[in-house]
Amino acid sequence: MASSLESTLTRAWLRRGPLAIALWPLSLLFRLLASLRAGLFRAGVLQSGRLPVPVIVVGNIFIGGTGKTPLTIWLVEQLRAAGLRPGVISRGHGGEGDSGPREVLPESSAREVGDEPLLIAHRTGCPVVVGRRRVDAGRYLLERHPEVNVVVTDDGLQHYALQRDVELVLFDGRGVGNGWTLPAGPLREPPSRRRDFTVVNTPELTPALARAVGGRPYRMQLAGEYAAPLRDAQQRVPLSSLATTMAGKRIVAAAGIGNPGRFFAMLKAAGLAVQELPLPDHHDFLDDPFRGLDADLILITEKDAVKCRQLEHLNNDPRLWVVPVTAQLDAVLAAQIVEKCRGRPTA
Repeated sequence: MASSLESTLTRAWLRRGPLAIALWPLSLLFRLLASLRAGLFRAGVLQSGRLPVPVIVVGNIFIGGTGKTPLTIWLVEQLRAAGLRPGVISRGHGGEGDSGPREVLPESSAREVGDEPLLIAHRTGCPVVVGRRRVDAGRYLLERHPEVNVVVTDDGLQHYALQRDVELVLFDGRGVGNGWTLPAGPLREPPSRRRDFTVVNTPELTPALARAVGGRPYRMQLAGEYAAPLRDAQQRVPLSSLATTMAGKRIVAAAGIGNPGRFFAMLKAAGLAVQELPLPDHHDFLDDPFRGLDADLILITEKDAVKCRQLEHLNNDPRLWVVPVTAQLDAVLAAQIVEKCRGRPTA
């Protein structure tokens, strides 16, 4: 029932149809309350904390997955290339740990710290701390890693209890949907919300899409070039070669991410004929959705792979192969972010 309701709302949020119009009065109330809350933080009525180093927030106003984790990974790598020493904090969505700060360690499980922070830690090797309160998570990160001189917040755009120096708002090809806030539309805040930089995760940034999201957007593309067996990440095979060698075989593509259609489209663009298996975002795989599945090859995302590797029966399934993706953006964006960070004293 929950899945059906989510699907119905997702479709309704892309246009101003009967359901969206019926929910519009509630949308006005939601927008009013969101604006009031943000205003109380700006006025100092609600307390916010500042870290002694620059803070960059990577977030979205469109509910659901838009590609924040790949963007965060790209940003960490760019900051490091510029000579900075980044660390990452996150809410740790999907984790079952307590609400206090917790560092993501090599032996951490996705159930403890969340799948996205675990992926960020694995891909970047930088310090990552999760916690319900971003201020506490940031302070904990700096206490344990005093070398960190810039903090990247994975998500948390609406977490105004943490003051920030740079905000990146990420959209995807859906733009702003019908342009309304929850529950009549998909937006947590109105499209006019201020931000420092706008990024759109899309193969083509059309003028109409650019106008809808505003803010002179930068285009981001997610590129997947190869696949590797889940249990042997070093055995890389280009997707183009995989499409040739697996021609006529039954290939299933599974994705437990916010927008699985984006993953499926990327594989098809690489010439792979796949059967789609969308899974709920942050799926824990304890139910083993692949048991009894008639497939010669199962392609999964990196976000799903960090959980599957921690389940022995899945890690030993030779059909499971991982397709990593890398965010590609204009280097000018990285230079502008670094410039903003250098404009504030660092630790």
